[in-house]
Amino acid sequence: MNTELIKKFYALLFLIRRTEEEIIRLYPTDIIKSPVHLSIGQEAVSVAVCQALKPLDLVFGTYRGHAMYLAKGGNLRSMIAELYGKISGCAKGKGGSMHLIDLRKGVMGTSAVVGTTIPLAVGYAYALKYKNRNDIVACFFGDGAVDEGDFHEALNFAALKKLPVLFVCENNFYAIHSHHLSRHHSDNICERAKSYGMPAMRIKDGDIFKIYKAASRYMEKIRKGSGPAFIECITCRWKEHVGPGDDFHLGYRKKEEVACWKHNDPLDKMRVLLDDKARGLIESKIEKEIEAAFLFAQKDSFPGKNELLKDLFDD
Repeated sequence: MNTELIKKFYALLFLIRRTEEEIIRLYPTDIIKSPVHLSIGQEAVSVAVCQALKPLDLVFGTYRGHAMYLAKGGNLRSMIAELYGKISGCAKGKGGSMHLIDLRKGVMGTSAVVGTTIPLAVGYAYALKYKNRNDIVACFFGDGAVDEGDFHEALNFAALKKLPVLFVCENNFYAIHSHHLSRHHSDNICERAKSYGMPAMRIKDGDIFKIYKAASRYMEKIRKGSGPAFIECITCRWKEHVGPGDDFHLGYRKKEEVACWKHNDPLDKMRVLLDDKARGLIESKIEKEIEAAFLFAQKDSFPGKNELLKDLFDD
């Protein structure tokens, strides 16, 4: 087993988990000026896929995008400053948690509107092919997005033009509080993708190594011109749809559904593969980075009135 890859996996999983735990701790104070859709429980999908990408590859994501942003190397300080509504935020404090972007790292943006980044990702992939670049796009979205017309139009176009895009469906089974099978006649998301003419596979158990291997294999073929591919990753969000709490009292799902996923937490599985010294060094470094990021955001300034009408139009 590749020790360096395990270290990278653990570092990113730990970074995402601890960052969001700090968000949970501080959220009740109202210091954070943005609603938050937490990635806790779903981190392995973003970490595995983003580690399979190359530095110049690009990602598009959803409003539950903290994991994708950090896994692709997005700037932590800019992310936390954005949640605080501060001027140094990645969207100058204007977008909040649901609108993260870091162009230098290939994080092309997340959106609060379900499914809207799917055609954007396909459009960018079209541009990459037009320019004869060997880079690819990874497009992340949830199971709720497959109900949108954009999903079907984008997959059809990507297959038609053989575009360099990997579609990644993070299927946590719920669109807000609506179960996957209360919205779909059949459990057939992969079959839908295949019907548009691309290979598709489902990974049921959230295994980070399986996701990484599948993504790597598809990406290798995509770079050779095979066209798009599709991965459906069954996963679980541990927290409520939006916010830092639990939502079992609402009755749409049971604690047992989440408990089995917590028992198989990828972070715990990575932890036992590292010795105490290696793990300690990783954790110590990341804890300092997180502390510095939140301190930076706290001290940073809010945008001035002169920022109100900036960045509305492209001059």
